[in-house]
Amino acid sequence: MPPAHPFDDDKLKEECGVFGVIGVTDAANFVALGLHALQHRGQEAGGIVSHHPDYGFNNARRFGYVRDNFTKQSLMQTLPGPLAIGHVRYSTAGSKGAAIRDVQPFFGEFSMGGAAIAHNGNITNANALRRELIERGSIFQSSSDSECIIHLMARSLQRNIPERMEDALRRVEGAFSVVAMTRTKLIGVRDPLGVRPLVLGRLADGGWVLSSETCALDIINAELVREIEPGEMVVITEKGIESHFPFRKQSARFCIFEHVYFSRPDSIIGGRSVYETRRQIGVELARETPVEADLVCPVPDSGTPAAIGYAHESGIPFGMGIIRNQYMGRTFIEPTEQIRNMGVRLKLNVNRALIRGKRVVLVDDSVVRGTTSRKIKEMILDAGAAEVHFRIASPPTAWPCFYGVDTPQREKLLAATMSEEEMRDHLNVDSLKFISLDGLYRAVGEASGRDASCPQYCDACFSGEYPVAPSDMIEKGFELKAAE
Repeated sequence: MPPAHPFDDDKLKEECGVFGVIGVTDAANFVALGLHALQHRGQEAGGIVSHHPDYGFNNARRFGYVRDNFTKQSLMQTLPGPLAIGHVRYSTAGSKGAAIRDVQPFFGEFSMGGAAIAHNGNITNANALRRELIERGSIFQSSSDSECIIHLMARSLQRNIPERMEDALRRVEGAFSVVAMTRTKLIGVRDPLGVRPLVLGRLADGGWVLSSETCALDIINAELVREIEPGEMVVITEKGIESHFPFRKQSARFCIFEHVYFSRPDSIIGGRSVYETRRQIGVELARETPVEADLVCPVPDSGTPAAIGYAHESGIPFGMGIIRNQYMGRTFIEPTEQIRNMGVRLKLNVNRALIRGKRVVLVDDSVVRGTTSRKIKEMILDAGAAEVHFRIASPPTAWPCFYGVDTPQREKLLAATMSEEEMRDHLNVDSLKFISLDGLYRAVGEASGRDASCPQYCDACFSGEYPVAPSDMIEKGFELKAAE
């Protein structure tokens, strides 16, 4: 399936978002609102599973936006009960443009009752697990790596579902933030490295919430209680919360790209405002890569906070030199090659009166393939800009992510095959500069920068240092970075 729009094809995609609620009437309605707030984490499909004491488990899975599916009363009435979990998806593992059977949450019926799971992340040994499970008689329904967890749970000899989940997740390598449910329990688990986010919230009437991000708590007026810790499992019932740590303790390696791009700017990560972190990235970028210019302009929307920080630190005026068409949906017409070749112009338009004759600093969050950057540069020059200087709010993305982000193959990443100077020539701009890895670490609150002996975050997409060996990909021939 081709990308819905050329602009979308040149950004890294988060795999998904997860959300769960217990202890409220019609929990599925709260889940639908939460998934709507997490829509930026996955726009391909969504699903909700609920449980009612009288009617049992019910589920609905749909392609497309939450707002187009889970706002219909006729559908939401089929999801009754005080307990529900949900998932929004952008496929990484499994096939692209997948069948409805790949849409989570996944459900399994066990001897002690049913359970559903929703998973954010990527299992790096899924192929090996799948082969083993199939050889032992498991029958897979989907192409998703997440289904391995259900099958591992089914084969566990533990007494109850939370213990079976622990047993299953001990076999899993990679990244996982899981929200799961039984008939009476809401369960949240993060992998020992805490690569992907998961937070706990409380509703005013006593219900509990698990969510990928804090911004989804705001939409249902829930209070942030705390983050689920790396390696922690919480089991929530009407009696309260039990917490324990079933995995071997390791140094946390949260995904630093959540700060740069994936998370919504109004979310809180590690007690820090994502917006403020991105603004500080712009400050660091201005200190590291000054340039004489007349205007600092963000590539909307993700480049805006960094551009504000860059302008403030550099003293160069900030201006909205590029305007985003807010009504450009992912399903816009694609009838002809001519229309498709309009590319970025369907989504972004240059503010010509502001740009003409100016030396422009364009601030963007990342350069992946470089296709969008070239088109934006051409639009800016067509509008009469005197000079174009790119400033990028992340280090060069030179390595693929195997922990829940849809990254192109390494040879398609511009920074994997070109130096910064070669990228500047390729994009044909007056200058191109990226924030340093140390600068990025300072912006997220690490005053001394990156600890090379034990990095504080997962930054494999920049450094090539993978905290968990991607065993499936290595088996397929992927070569890790040579030790220095």
